Amino acid sequence: MKELLKQYLPYLTGYKKHFFFAIMGMIAVAVGTAGTAQLIKPVLDDIFINKDKEMLFLMPFLLFGVFALKGVGKYVQTYYTSFIGQDVIRKLRDKLVGHLTYLDIDFFKRMHTGEILSRVTNDISRIQTVVAGIIPDLIRETMTIIALTGYVIYESPKLALYFLIIMPLAVFPLSKLAKKMRRYSKLSQQSTAGMTARLGEIFANIEVIKSNSSQEYEKDRFSKENQNVFKFIMKQVRTNALTSPVMELLGAIAIGIVIYIGGKEVIDGRMSVGSFFAFATALFMLYDPIKRLSTLYNRAQDAIAANTRMHELLAMQPRIVSGEKTLTESIRTIAFCDVSLAYGHIPALKNISFEATKGQSVALVGDSGAGKSSLVNLLVRFYDPTEGKILINGTDYTDFTLPSLHHKIAYVTQRIYIFNDTIAANVAYGEEIDPKKVVEALKKAHAMEFVEKLEENIFTILSENGNNLSGGQRQRIALARALYKNPDILILDEATSALDNISEALIQQALKALKPHMITFTVAHRLSTIEESDMILVFEKGKIIGRGSHTQLLQHCETYHKLSNIH
Repeated sequence: MKELLKQYLPYLTGYKKHFFFAIMGMIAVAVGTAGTAQLIKPVLDDIFINKDKEMLFLMPFLLFGVFALKGVGKYVQTYYTSFIGQDVIRKLRDKLVGHLTYLDIDFFKRMHTGEILSRVTNDISRIQTVVAGIIPDLIRETMTIIALTGYVIYESPKLALYFLIIMPLAVFPLSKLAKKMRRYSKLSQQSTAGMTARLGEIFANIEVIKSNSSQEYEKDRFSKENQNVFKFIMKQVRTNALTSPVMELLGAIAIGIVIYIGGKEVIDGRMSVGSFFAFATALFMLYDPIKRLSTLYNRAQDAIAANTRMHELLAMQPRIVSGEKTLTESIRTIAFCDVSLAYGHIPALKNISFEATKGQSVALVGDSGAGKSSLVNLLVRFYDPTEGKILINGTDYTDFTLPSLHHKIAYVTQRIYIFNDTIAANVAYGEEIDPKKVVEALKKAHAMEFVEKLEENIFTILSENGNNLSGGQRQRIALARALYKNPDILILDEATSALDNISEALIQQALKALKPHMITFTVAHRLSTIEESDMILVFEKGKIIGRGSHTQLLQHCETYHKLSNIH
């Protein structure tokens, strides 16, 4: 428990003003609670024994003031401790999501997305019991218990009747608060759903995020959704916090009336001082502080378990880390030098060596599992070679920073990644939107023919996964995103598979015009799309078993000849 508190102390130091108000609220609650007990003395001595009618008239107002102090103090303490807790939770979510996006792609292949979502949402929320629950509750309940320890409850049925007549009047204000609570609860759930959707989109599209080094961009977008969740939760807290003061104030009115009527009963000799004293004491007793204090330990255990799970994620560090050099010059050559790759103990690539230069198109062919995707994973540094080196312009590419490397590489995967945002934001993903540049990229991808027909043009909002577009349209948006970067290396993993023959031919023509300005890698299943490639690499069981032009491989590579017959 001590270690847990130490971990969150740095978070709490930034809330000195909020802590001040929270402590003042706790003091007000303790003073108000003790004040209710203390007022019993003048009730007995001045009103019932000395028959002081002036004090009888004054006492209900004094009680109202004491309960008002207690109610306001409780509201202030509840609101500010909740503010601290919720804001710390918001910061923890931002920190954890930002951290997760930098972890290796291998992490996301091993851990189920639902597990990650649970840790980011449910587990962190449980930690709130420490930063905004256990410590304030411990102080407040201890103060309250000390103030009320000496009192024992006895009830008077006759005077209780007056109390029970007044308390139903609380239904009206409480029903109003309940309506507000339902409304804010709905908005809170909607904002939480939006945040969860954004979170799911981040992890579902992690390859695009990492290949564009847009972790900070995604963190900023997530932070906006997270801020909405925080805002509506605080509205819930504010409304919920009013419930107790309302009940306290109405209770004070009821008690004041009971004391007034009971006092008259005693003065007129119809009720003994002892009977009234027993009833008044019963009204002032509070059981909840003792009950809540007994549950603090269990709440702490729940928070400790959640905290452990969260810090398991924060303790994970990526093995794929940025180098120190910024890749500013154009990529002229990329060379694989005896490169091998293994996923754990499973070999994926063995002794791969080749070199590609600017203006060349390289095609990767082979059966499923032959090693084509593994080579692409190395190109975008989802993984680093187990053995060997990959050189860019003669320099080990691990020496370069990941953002500068990814700025030079565009990757269009078999899976089309579309974000719930405008077409322009999807095309210029992670970069500043330049409308002219967006239109130019869409034209190159032959996507403007359908985009210009949309009501909002390039600012049309795409639904999640681009479900309001056809498969071919989504593929052209993804291709436009790659071309928007003006990359030095373009990787196409069946990037035209969902297009009709005419669109595919037009895009191939556009790519041919761009070919002199970049190195193009194409993962092909239809060999007709790569017949004009400068170099075709034939993969089998993680090795290159053939290389050359289409014509050369047909003559000298039996595997390629078989593939050409199949396709």
